[in-house]
Amino acid sequence: MGIVIRKATAADAPQILAFIRALAIFERAPDAVTATEEGLVRDGFGPNPFYYCLIAELDGRPAGFAFYFFNYSTWVGRPGIYVEDLFVHPEFRSLGIGKALLREVAAVALKMGCQRMQWEVLDWNTPAIDFYRAMGAEFLDEWRNVRISGDALERLAQGTGAQGEAPVLQNGPDGAAS
Repeated sequence: MGIVIRKATAADAPQILAFIRALAIFERAPDAVTATEEGLVRDGFGPNPFYYCLIAELDGRPAGFAFYFFNYSTWVGRPGIYVEDLFVHPEFRSLGIGKALLREVAAVALKMGCQRMQWEVLDWNTPAIDFYRAMGAEFLDEWRNVRISGDALERLAQGTGAQGEAPVLQNGPDGAAS
C-alpha cells in the first residue's frame, strides 16, 4: 500500500489531536496542549476554516501530519503558507513521510498562487534542521519570533498596558465601518 497523503476530515479530529499531543511531548512541552477535538472541528472544517491539515498514512496506519494555514506577504504582495506543525511518529521516520507531507503542502502552495512556505524549528532539533536544510530551506536567523497571549493580549486589546490608552478605532477590527 505504501505512503498515502490525504486531506484531513472532521472525523480525523481525534487523530489530529493525538498527533498534536505527540508533537508536544517530543518538543518537551507535554502540558502545553489545550486544544480539543471540538475546537479542531469548529476551526478547521467549517465554511471558512482557520487551518488545513494533511494526514500521512503508511500501510493504512496514521504516521504523521502537516497542519498549515495561509498568510500574506505585504512585501511580495502574494499569499503564503505557514506550516504550524509537521510531525511524523518516530517509528515512521526516515521513510520519506515528512518529505511527502511537505511536498504536498508545497503543491497546495503553488496551486493557490503562494510564493513561499514558512515554519519554525526548535534550535535543538538538529535532525529536523538538517532535513530542512537538505531540502533547500533558508534559515532566517536575523528575525525574532514574537508572541503575545493570555493576560498580555487582553491588556493590549483593552488598551490597559503600560503604554497608555489605545486609540479609538474609526472602523471595526476587520476594517469595516462600525
